[in-house]
Amino acid sequence: MMDYKNSKAPLSTITYNREAIEEQTNNLYEAIVVMANRSVQINGDLKKELVDKLEEFATHNDSLEEVFENKEQIEVSKFYERLPKPTAMAVEEWLANRTYHRLAESK
Repeated sequence: MMDYKNSKAPLSTITYNREAIEEQTNNLYEAIVVMANRSVQINGDLKKELVDKLEEFATHNDSLEEVFENKEQIEVSKFYERLPKPTAMAVEEWLANRTYHRLAESK
C-alpha cells in the first residue's frame, strides 16, 4: 500500500495539460478511465485506514459525554480531511508514471 500522507497532489482544483494526461495511452478517455479506477482504489485504501484508526478509539457505550470528549478521534478525522482528494492523488500518480495499467485481453 502506498503512503498517501506524503502525496504531492494539489489540495485544490487545478488545470492539467491534456497532452500530458493522454501521453501514456494516446487516448484521453482511456487515461481518464485508468485514473478513475485508481482513484477508487485510493479512496478504498484511505477509507479502510481511517476506519481502522477510528476503531481504536471506539467505545461500545452510547454515553453522550464520551462522544464529545474523544479529541483523538476528532484529530484523526481532521487529518484525513486535510489530505488531497483521491482523484488528485490518482492524477498525480498518473503524471509521474507511477500507475501500472494494461489493456484487457480481447477474445
